[in-house]
Amino acid sequence: MDRTFTLVERVPTVAELRSLARAVGWDDHYDWNTMQSALDGSLHGAVAVYDGLVVGAGRLVGDGSRYFYVQDVIVHPDASDDGLATRLVNRLLTWVRLTAGSSAIVGLFSSPDAVGVYSSLGFIPASEDPVGMTQHLRGENHAG
Repeated sequence: MDRTFTLVERVPTVAELRSLARAVGWDDHYDWNTMQSALDGSLHGAVAVYDGLVVGAGRLVGDGSRYFYVQDVIVHPDASDDGLATRLVNRLLTWVRLTAGSSAIVGLFSSPDAVGVYSSLGFIPASEDPVGMTQHLRGENHAG
């Protein structure tokens, strides 16, 4: 099916991101109580729109100068074979190239299914140096 998607330079809304997360089974990957604040802290975003609906999204977080992180790239399963993830990430990387200083470091975490998408865009898996690490912290205001 030949479909035309419009890429719009903006961060998705909470409702749009939640709809996409539900469609791919990631609804429990997010803290929806803090998502509006998280989205407000985004540096930049891009959404793919088809027939008036957001069918893909991605955003950037970071310091806005040297370090950038690709976050929340999600494409609805009905549009997953249309190259939207690649187009969305390319749009984000273009923004980094236009915004960053003389050089930038762009990082991300990938689901196993998306490794090929990111590899095709020049991302390489972290080897021993540097080693990617994470820590999950609970905030002081966390109830429970």
